[in-house]
Order: sequence, then structure tokens, then C-alpha cells
Amino acid sequence: MAKEKPPILGMIQRGGPVVIQMLDNVQQTTIQPVIQSTIAPGTLIYTDEYAIYDRLESWGYARKSVCHGAGEYARDEDGDGFYEVHVNTMEGFWSLLRSWLRPHRGISQSHLPIYLGFFEFVHNARKRGKALLSSLLELIIS
Repeated sequence: MAKEKPPILGMIQRGGPVVIQMLDNVQQTTIQPVIQSTIAPGTLIYTDEYAIYDRLESWGYARKSVCHGAGEYARDEDGDGFYEVHVNTMEGFWSLLRSWLRPHRGISQSHLPIYLGFFEFVHNARKRGKALLSSLLELIIS
């Protein structure tokens, strides 16, 4: 964790919840237990071309990917005009997270998981303002 920017794995269900976790490293042996404890076997997972995801199929998942290195960001595989193969949902989440963290420059890596957990909760609660407060209180009480 001596790196300035530690690796963070993110998984999001389109239109659903997000799970983000700070990792010690970016290796298949590190992401496998996180993925398997979060995503049901047989699920179709959309990724970019990063080789870390190459074993998803051997772990029991279907995978479709886009190749950002080749300028591909979305693909319409069935010709219906809807570009279903993309990672834009997760990329949009990363953009929101970076914008939220920007004013908090200099976050200690020991505190980063707390910031990530709070942002994950807020995103998944999908409530803002006063409505968020009741969700937080409900969580604390339960």
C-alpha cells in the first residue's frame, strides 16, 4: 500500500448497487475471492480488455469485453441499435467518486476505505439531502 494511488476494484450492476474495495495488489488471486463473494456464478460480466479478467470464464462467469486500447468503448453485438457491451456504468461511477474525493486531497490510505465505504453506501441508498440522513440513522440503529 505504499503506492500513492492504491488499486480499487469496482463492480456495479447496471441500474443497481455498486461494490468497491481497496486491494493490496492487482492480481487474479486477489480479485477472485472478492468477485466470487459478490457476483453469482454464471453471471455475464462486462469488462475492458485488462488481462486480470481473463480467468473469469474458468471461475464460472460469462464475459464480454470492450478493447479501449483499440478505441472501442461500446459494441452492439445483436444489431438492435443498443450498444449493450460496455463498461460505461462503472466508468461513470469512477468519475463521480473522483469528483467527490477531489476536495479531500491528501486522504490517508488508512482512511480511504472509510471514504470508499461511505460513498458506496450513499450511491446504493440513492438518497440525497435529508432523505440520506434517515437512511444513515436506520443503518446505525440496525
